[in-house]
Amino acid sequence: MAPFEALYGRRCRSPIGWFEIGEAELIGPDLVRQAMEKVKIIKERLKTTKSHKISYSDVRRRDLEFKEDDWRIGEVAYKHELQPEMSLVNPVFHVSILKKLVGDPLAIVPVETIEVNEELSYEEIPVSIIDRQVRKLRNIEIAFVKVLWRNQQVEEATWEAEEEMKKQYPYLIE
Repeated sequence: MAPFEALYGRRCRSPIGWFEIGEAELIGPDLVRQAMEKVKIIKERLKTTKSHKISYSDVRRRDLEFKEDDWRIGEVAYKHELQPEMSLVNPVFHVSILKKLVGDPLAIVPVETIEVNEELSYEEIPVSIIDRQVRKLRNIEIAFVKVLWRNQQVEEATWEAEEEMKKQYPYLIE
């Protein structure tokens, strides 16, 4: 018994064995002809899959245009003027990560309130618990709390395990 057959309980259908299990093994030109037919079918299916992927991505692709105060560095990069507090951040961004700002301008958090360290990260601090929920998984129940974080809007609150929040922020859960 071959290792594949021992592991999966069926014969391996390699290019020299694409015929159905139980069929007599072919030899010579018939085997080559059958393998070539199978390769042709595989190529057709790959071509169909590729065209589906291309048509799907073409529908979702959109041209981005930036008009006001944009500094184009190249075909796919823009340089932005950043505030002095953000001097540690590289001002050149790839087009793929830029998005049009559609929303409430009051929702923008001022940079002064976020304490960014040298590694360009900051610590999120929970402000309050908005909601509680118990999720049941097979044999256990896990309590979750919806946490509102500092510098975030209510829509951006996250669900966290209650036990973890008790360990890290005991003052929050009483």
